[in-house]
Amino acid sequence: MPHLLSSTALTRRSLLGGLAAGSAFIMLHPFAAHAAANQAHLRIMETTDIHVNLLPYDYYADKPNDTMGLARTASIIDGIRAEAGNSMLIDNGDLLQGNPMGDFMAYKKGMKAGDMHPVMKAMNMLGYDCGTLGNHEFNYGLDFMFNVLNGANFPIVCANLTKGQLASNPKDDELFFKPYVILEKQIKDGSGEMSPVKVGFIGFVPPQIMVWDAKNLEGKAQTRDIVEAAKAWVPAMREEGADIVIALSHSGIDATGPGERMENASLYVAGVEGIDAVFTGHQHLVFPGPKTWDGMAGVDPVRGTLQGKPAVMGGFWGSHMGLIDLLLEKDGKSWKVVDFTTEARPIYHRTEDRKIVADVKSDERITDAVKKEHEETLAYVRTPVGKTSAPLYSYFALVADDPSVQIVSIAQTWYIKDMLKDTEYKDYPVLSAAAPFKAGGRGGADYYTDVPAGDIAIKNVADLYLYPNTVRAVLITGAEVKNWLEMSAGMFNQVKPGAKDAPLLNPDFPSYNFDVIDGVTYQIDLSQPAMFDKDGKKVSNGAGRIVDLKFDGKPIDPENKFVVATNNYRAGGGGNFPDINDSKIVFVGPDTNRDVIVRYIIDQGTINPSADDNWSFKPMEGTTAVFDTGPKGRQYASSVKSAKIEDAGDGADGFAKFRLVL
Repeated sequence: MPHLLSSTALTRRSLLGGLAAGSAFIMLHPFAAHAAANQAHLRIMETTDIHVNLLPYDYYADKPNDTMGLARTASIIDGIRAEAGNSMLIDNGDLLQGNPMGDFMAYKKGMKAGDMHPVMKAMNMLGYDCGTLGNHEFNYGLDFMFNVLNGANFPIVCANLTKGQLASNPKDDELFFKPYVILEKQIKDGSGEMSPVKVGFIGFVPPQIMVWDAKNLEGKAQTRDIVEAAKAWVPAMREEGADIVIALSHSGIDATGPGERMENASLYVAGVEGIDAVFTGHQHLVFPGPKTWDGMAGVDPVRGTLQGKPAVMGGFWGSHMGLIDLLLEKDGKSWKVVDFTTEARPIYHRTEDRKIVADVKSDERITDAVKKEHEETLAYVRTPVGKTSAPLYSYFALVADDPSVQIVSIAQTWYIKDMLKDTEYKDYPVLSAAAPFKAGGRGGADYYTDVPAGDIAIKNVADLYLYPNTVRAVLITGAEVKNWLEMSAGMFNQVKPGAKDAPLLNPDFPSYNFDVIDGVTYQIDLSQPAMFDKDGKKVSNGAGRIVDLKFDGKPIDPENKFVVATNNYRAGGGGNFPDINDSKIVFVGPDTNRDVIVRYIIDQGTINPSADDNWSFKPMEGTTAVFDTGPKGRQYASSVKSAKIEDAGDGADGFAKFRLVL
């Protein structure tokens, strides 16, 4: 049968148009509208990577956020179901950890047998048909996970998580969950007649949970390669009578070639014979969609296919609902897929000036169901979880080693050393790169981190780390460490020796690209031109600005290798830092940098964020430069040890002006 649609563009526009007028008019999917007597439309809807974000609320920032929340996604479920002839709802994992509500339920409230987690309350209310596990389900231990999942009114499947060691044959593995489930669903065909279709769902989790959660899983569990498990179990599903086989793959899309125990194996899962469609997740991206997937062999980001099979990744935190629409045709007594469309339906959009506009309201059933846990979580994030022995502020983060950046680096180093301790990288020295995020600029004179010494609450972490980045580690040489710092030094204008009150900061250079690398010591020579411009293009062939660069008290060896803890943005090439890209990544963390900071604070009890002054400016006799910062910085100026800073009066637009004596 010929394809009814060559792409999803027309369908997506018509569906969104139908919903925009409210529920008064619902535009049927073409498969539902035009199915023949022996055909039926089946829509399978996906949520993925919810991470306990049930409501449109950012607990770190302690304010509403229109880009997230299962309650928002839930509000479009009824309309999306109404567009379809028949529908099923699945979840693709990472439910139980990822925001303070998850931590509250695990660390404070606890889950004993018979308790109902707010995630399960919400999901049961929405009528999920099936789900699988994500890697974050294991963060709080197996007992917690099972106590939560036992409350699900729907089956959970996972084909590659075993109890103990792997068997010689995947089908002989002793599994924690059923590898698959075959659900018999009554569907209405094009003539209005009802008949059963057997839909099989098989689930997969990244094998790397054995590294990421070794403390919870070692000696208790093991994981098998995803594709290996799929090849073993899918034929069994077909033999058992599944008409349609759907992979719930909590695994992203990686086209670098098949390999053993791949973390992001969904492209190769799609190539397993007998699988009809693949739901993906884990990467916190949207598929189908532009740019990210362009040029990947076997990936069609327009039609939404992996190796020709329909596939979708529905964003994260409830930002999208993934949809795979299948046109089924009856062949004797069984059904087969003859056409499909895919879509990731968003809950919000950005205007041309980048403002976020919510497309939907929250489903009151969800908000009412989790109101108690929401209020308890608010109290939790506002309650101190530790103490800081020194104030955390970023007023001088661009001109001196800074406590707000220091604590991020300390936490990242602590985390990466633990993550790599049993790997091939355990003996490499670990450095940490971090940048100030709240450093004035377009954010205004009050846009700075300012947490006084004493109690520190979880919500204060948003002041330290604004973005939901995830942890990465790269392996680079000493020469590349220097170039990394040379790029960062583009933050400053060149200053002539003897100049008086020269402008210090380059207004075109964003503060989030001013990385300080902890674990080495160095000076920045402002008399020299910048080696790289803000786009990472080399503009000077001189010696550069980074001088006296040392590791362990000795000049850094350009050939030596270092592991550098950073985030997914920088490690993936964000900021165009020389030589820093995906090829250098040796560790992909499952945790956000903010979560790592929270864990570090809880682990330490009292943190000491005092700057260790590992970097400074090279002295320039008789030279001064000026910069603006928040006026509240005046109370901290005298405590900056690595630079001599003087009050220089008022700046423009509410800023204060300071003088740096070089």
